[in-house]
Amino acid sequence: MVNGVILLVDAAEGPLPQTRFVLTKSLELKHKVIIVINKIDRPDARIDEVIDEILDLLIDLGANENQLDSPMIYCSARKGVASFDPAGQGVDLKPLFDTIIDYIPAPEAHPEKSFQMLVSAIDYNDFVGRIAIGNIVCGSVKVNDQIAVCNYHDPARSRKAKAVSLYEFDGLSKVPVEYAESGSIIAMSGIGEITIGDTICSPDNITPLSYLKIDEPTVEMTFSINDSPFAGQEGKFVTSRNLRDRLYKELQKDVSLKVTDTATTEAFNVAGRGEMHLSILIETMRREGYEFQVSPPRIITRLIDGAKCEPVEELVCDVPEEAVGSVIEKVSNRKGSLIKMNNTAGRSRLEFTIPSRGLFGYRSEFLTDTKGEGIMTSIFHSYEPWKGEIERRTNGSLVAFETGTAVTYGIFNAQARGQMFISPGEKVYEGMLVGVNAKPGDIIVNVCKQKQLTNMRATGHDDKLKLVPVKQMSLEQCLEFLADDELLEVTPENLRMRKDILRKEMRLKAQNKK
Repeated sequence: MVNGVILLVDAAEGPLPQTRFVLTKSLELKHKVIIVINKIDRPDARIDEVIDEILDLLIDLGANENQLDSPMIYCSARKGVASFDPAGQGVDLKPLFDTIIDYIPAPEAHPEKSFQMLVSAIDYNDFVGRIAIGNIVCGSVKVNDQIAVCNYHDPARSRKAKAVSLYEFDGLSKVPVEYAESGSIIAMSGIGEITIGDTICSPDNITPLSYLKIDEPTVEMTFSINDSPFAGQEGKFVTSRNLRDRLYKELQKDVSLKVTDTATTEAFNVAGRGEMHLSILIETMRREGYEFQVSPPRIITRLIDGAKCEPVEELVCDVPEEAVGSVIEKVSNRKGSLIKMNNTAGRSRLEFTIPSRGLFGYRSEFLTDTKGEGIMTSIFHSYEPWKGEIERRTNGSLVAFETGTAVTYGIFNAQARGQMFISPGEKVYEGMLVGVNAKPGDIIVNVCKQKQLTNMRATGHDDKLKLVPVKQMSLEQCLEFLADDELLEVTPENLRMRKDILRKEMRLKAQNKK
């Protein structure tokens, strides 16, 4: 939809994996690039090194001579200043705005040709359904015009529709218009089923436009209704019908998501472009009042030239120098390969390629190894042959023995086994995870166990029991922690990890069958 891009890079962090991804898309479209190095006022800014890293990145991605000659602006967004000189402070952002006007070409307008618009984004509204967003390549369109919808991969198949409403963008809001012409970015409603990559054109000249392919999902999870003993107590939408309707509604505006039914009506497979993509959906549904369960994330493999292949991520870790050894060791154990290492001002930047499944559960270990000072980012790299088995988690779980309310005495006895997730007064049920075992294997603990009182043992002695602070788990940490036989119960008020099979006897029978 655009005619040029601004490549925004941190003066200390430099280019990250996300930088490479979006820049690749821009270079493929032959867009002009304005390089903006921001946060030049940071005390740890390394402007000269970042400039070299940006140029190396452009060369690696096959930029042409014009793109390698891109103008470079040095900014401090916090101060609201920009300058052409890295040593200069500047007085305002006028150098940046002038560069955009002078360097980025204006949209090409072909009003004399037949109407064509490539759908580049999708929005959704409960009242009008899907809203197509794109750039009018040529021609013009008016409200209530007859239009046709076609696709580059199936040009012979098209359908007729009507432009019910047209909108242009003013800042972050949409403004209704009666007429739009080539060069404008507009939103159009009333078409019904439409997706990114479709072409909206005049019925007199049905010619689809080519587009960049949408990346396929690499990770999937199973969403199912909540069947724990606490089901239905905290959520507003709890049935399988509520869950199914919400997931399929998400498809209306998120074309990179895929939802498929399973053999049972109570569970659905949801595939997305990474663990974070799915965790955002989970958190959004949770805030809307949905109550459900999710399985651990699983990668989606492909058969390429007869070989089983898996998604591989490009991982960049910015860590203190003393943590380099442990990070390289942990990533190597997860089938990662070190590509590049740079040292700057007491910190090291490590670049790896690692299987997507190798990152499951690693973030918490990474923060521990770097004492909370490490920064890790990753993005999809490619599909490569299967790397072999990866050990996801060495620690077992502490599993609740019975349903009830956790008490100080029971937690005090259990915490010797490992770190706890719960505090006194919290409700638990049989099969719920209440902590992490310090050793491999699961242990059943009774956190509801009360002290037996006698005339020699009074309740006042409980005041002397010292509890270790519990480990607070975020949604991402819970998803990373889950083992293959565990689930995450998601409600508007709580996140509870549990065993897939709650009763101990049934779990043992299932293990014996395996």
